[in-house]
Amino acid sequence: MTTSAGEGTRITVHGPERMTALGRRLGALLRAGDLLVLSGDLGAGKTTLTRGIGEALGVRGAVTSPTFVIARVHPPLGDGPALVHVDAYRLGGGLEEMEDLDLDVSLPESVIVVEWGEGKVEELSGDRLHIAIAQDGEDARTVTLTPVGERWAGVGLTGPEPGA
Repeated sequence: MTTSAGEGTRITVHGPERMTALGRRLGALLRAGDLLVLSGDLGAGKTTLTRGIGEALGVRGAVTSPTFVIARVHPPLGDGPALVHVDAYRLGGGLEEMEDLDLDVSLPESVIVVEWGEGKVEELSGDRLHIAIAQDGEDARTVTLTPVGERWAGVGLTGPEPGA
């Protein structure tokens, strides 16, 4: 089920397969220079969503949680952008701590997905997509997509539930 929520779009997702499918749908919309900021509790599905994004982008390597390495770069297998997957959970500060990762250098030619990035990476780009994942029971998730900036104006983020 998809509904509009003010500036954001809410999508109800049931199960990890459908979360991956949503990631593939989003990944098909992405291009180099896009910044996605993910939030949600542990186990909400942030990495599962990112796995689907990686599948859609056609990147090399298994997309797994970069919790202990902080950031993982997945180069493209073809002509598309690389996927830079960051887990900012262990980083306490704002953009200053993120500067060591050189995300500003990677952004123009990559899609950057930052888990736990809220309040830490917004200064990287005026154009970004905030994705909040809330657990609604054991299997259901509510995913709220909130576009920020001109990049996302007119981009259709709604549609049927993934896998429906």
